[in-house]
Amino acid sequence: MMIEKLQAAENRYEELTQKLTDPAILGNPEQYKHTATEHSELEEVVSVYRMYKVIVHDRDEAREMLDRPLEEEFRELVKEEYHEKAEQAAALEEQLRILLVPKDPNDNKNVIVEIRGGAGGEEAALFAAVLFRMYVRYAERSGWHVETVDINETEIGGVKECTFTVIGAGAYSRLKFESGVHRVQRVPATEAGGRIHTSTATVAVLPEVDDVEVDLNLNDVDIDTYRSSGAGGQHINKTESAIRLTHRPTGIVVTCQDEKSQLKNKERAFKVLRSKLYEIQKEQRDSSVAEVRRSQVGSGDRSERIRTYNYPQNRVTDHRIDLTLYKLTAILDGDLDEMIDALITSERAEKLGHGNG
Repeated sequence: MMIEKLQAAENRYEELTQKLTDPAILGNPEQYKHTATEHSELEEVVSVYRMYKVIVHDRDEAREMLDRPLEEEFRELVKEEYHEKAEQAAALEEQLRILLVPKDPNDNKNVIVEIRGGAGGEEAALFAAVLFRMYVRYAERSGWHVETVDINETEIGGVKECTFTVIGAGAYSRLKFESGVHRVQRVPATEAGGRIHTSTATVAVLPEVDDVEVDLNLNDVDIDTYRSSGAGGQHINKTESAIRLTHRPTGIVVTCQDEKSQLKNKERAFKVLRSKLYEIQKEQRDSSVAEVRRSQVGSGDRSERIRTYNYPQNRVTDHRIDLTLYKLTAILDGDLDEMIDALITSERAEKLGHGNG
């Protein structure tokens, strides 16, 4: 069954390779982009499969030779070759099994991230600001670009809520695991008695979607303009460049005031609204398999406490996979790869388990 899938993938890859030299496709930017994307997505699995076929051929050849009469010294060499190739084939087979796990169709998309201070008042807002900086630093380390859509700051440097876009290849595939409730345990700067407080912030990660992927009737959207404001509410622009969108059927409200251009703010606000509607429509479609999704890592449930950041112990614990790392400072500076890699590994194992069950 697996070999049939792999052979089909290789056939499709060769077909797409031919298409990429077809003048008709080269002359159609949209079709070329679609073809090149599919070709790129198949490249790794086909490359590993071709390597696997060579190794299996060598292994089988060594196996056949061992069935013949051979001099003892030569037999030992062939036996060694056989075991080596058998081990390599088994490792590649496992790799191929993982590569065949269906990918999330949103994995290569840009993301829209929302952070809101939760329980804990001003301390929660200060923690939300720390998380915002952590994701900006992680994006920089990953070679991605961050655009702020909207930010509501407090007078002492906290963030009540903020929305930003992360633009870059594979952004959603890694940041999607961040959705949920993040908890901090530390002594607040405002705490005179040195007591540890617990506060929370909520993170929501949505894939940025194209117009065609979501059902949005523009007649259902109220568009208001207003003057943008900074920390404490003072107006920072004389013109009404800030945008507020209200989607009447769902009650979703999106604001954007980061750009001086009203047109750019409107464009960004609509991107956020489309992504929120996409998420709602996707959840409705997925309700029949909700139980399976809930059992998987990174189900994105915003009420789920996913991670604790403990300052006194320099500790970060991800509760979904029971992983604790004693490198809080580095993680808050954007060193998230070890944590995210572990979450991806766990999700793959989960999906493989469902596939074999």
